[in-house]
Amino acid sequence: MNKSLLTSDATVEVKSPNQVFFCPEESQFYAQCLEKMVLSQNSAEASIVEFGAGDGSPVIRALLKSAFDGMVLGYELNPDACQLAQLRIEQYDLGSYYRVHNACFFENAPDTAQCLIANPPYLPAPDNQLYMPTLHGGQDGSGITKRLLSHGCEQVMLMISAYSNPVDTIDHALSLGYQVVDFMVSPLKFGYYSCEPKVRNTITDLQRQQKAFFSENIYFLAGVLFQRKGAQTSCLAEEFLKVMTVL
Repeated sequence: MNKSLLTSDATVEVKSPNQVFFCPEESQFYAQCLEKMVLSQNSAEASIVEFGAGDGSPVIRALLKSAFDGMVLGYELNPDACQLAQLRIEQYDLGSYYRVHNACFFENAPDTAQCLIANPPYLPAPDNQLYMPTLHGGQDGSGITKRLLSHGCEQVMLMISAYSNPVDTIDHALSLGYQVVDFMVSPLKFGYYSCEPKVRNTITDLQRQQKAFFSENIYFLAGVLFQRKGAQTSCLAEEFLKVMTVL
């Protein structure tokens, strides 16, 4: 494995009409969460699947910093993002550790996978007629997140936004028999897509309903590790929500 760190110089440009979403701050934080809470905790025998691999950079960055010897299977619908991911995987000689399929996760991911990872779309809006429709997470932003939790993996690591109904998301996870066993939180500034009027108006409405939590300039994004209830694990759901709802 080529252990050189992934940098912006490694970006491969693909000329195409399809948009490939990339936020450097969010990508780096997702990679940190993967490295600390998933790759460092799983053995080579672990089966890890990823929803929405994008350009592959978060998983690649995490793999380059970890000693993980297993396999991550990613699924990405955008063919151009998938092409970028495959080019980067080849560039860093990570084909034995990471594969990205241009296919629908919900139709193709193996039911036997032990761990699911994702930075799912979480923009809340009444519909997906947005600047970038693929970032739509449902009316309150938590729709795809809840669907991923319902997939049934033993362990799930998801990125969760404070303005996308985190309280209901945690309640949903608990109802499915999960516990919050670890989490990491980072402040992010509102960006181009989250400032779109339709999205910002929805976020403001959710705030009035106490389903979104943010300040004028920032919101919290968290990497949350869920695990099926076990006798040896304690649930950090209450602590997590105290942090996410403080703004």
